[in-house]
Amino acid sequence: MVVVAAAAAVVVIVTRVPPEATPSACTVATSSAGGSSNSTYSISPDQAQNAAIIGAVARRKGLPDHAVTVALAASLQESKLLNLPYGDQDSVGLFQQRPSQGWGTTAQIMDPNFAATAFYDHLAAIDGWQAMPVTQAAQLVQRSAAPSAYAVWEPEARALARALTGEVAAGLTCHLDRFGGLAPPSDALGVAASQEMGSNLIGVPLSTKSGWQVAVWAVAHAYNYHLGSVTFAGWRWKVRSGTWQQVASGSVAAAPSAVVVG
Repeated sequence: MVVVAAAAAVVVIVTRVPPEATPSACTVATSSAGGSSNSTYSISPDQAQNAAIIGAVARRKGLPDHAVTVALAASLQESKLLNLPYGDQDSVGLFQQRPSQGWGTTAQIMDPNFAATAFYDHLAAIDGWQAMPVTQAAQLVQRSAAPSAYAVWEPEARALARALTGEVAAGLTCHLDRFGGLAPPSDALGVAASQEMGSNLIGVPLSTKSGWQVAVWAVAHAYNYHLGSVTFAGWRWKVRSGTWQQVASGSVAAAPSAVVVG
């Protein structure tokens, strides 16, 4: 079990190296690094990045972790966390939002950041949503013909939310057999962090919970942003192993420090 002081700063070190040939998949654990997990959920790298965006937007908007669980359950039901360019009638995107119902243009809804923001705006307008069951809150936003369907996804949504909000240390990891597309510009990760979380938190001292959120967010973006490793609070994820491993206690990376991306 990882024990980290509540006010500790984070270390996130990212390096770019080509991955080895391992299956591309991300795993969401139900316990912290070093603990024994009772169950895990497997998602694709694209699903992981979309889920991380949903988690990051909630942080940007100052919403509680319950909002992330509601949003993830909704997206798991509507699109399996995939940014679909099609759907029932004119529905598209992570939440299958409809331009004809005032959710935005098709192009806007196909931006996961915009789609998540729109979902949360509707959720926040519901009186008492914070105390509602996940499926009830999701239904009041989505107005689905199957109002109880979101409950099926609640366990996975809750596990994902705990990882993506930093409640569980090193709660998400990815094995990548390749990177997605061409290598992005060197500042692309920082730009994405600013757009999704509201500011670039890489390079900024953070609390333990926030630090794990940033570290897992980076791992979830590794596939499309060509990241080779992420290090935080004495633990390091490497693309070659696809797992979180403890850093040697005497190394610089094991000590609290500012977030570093390289």
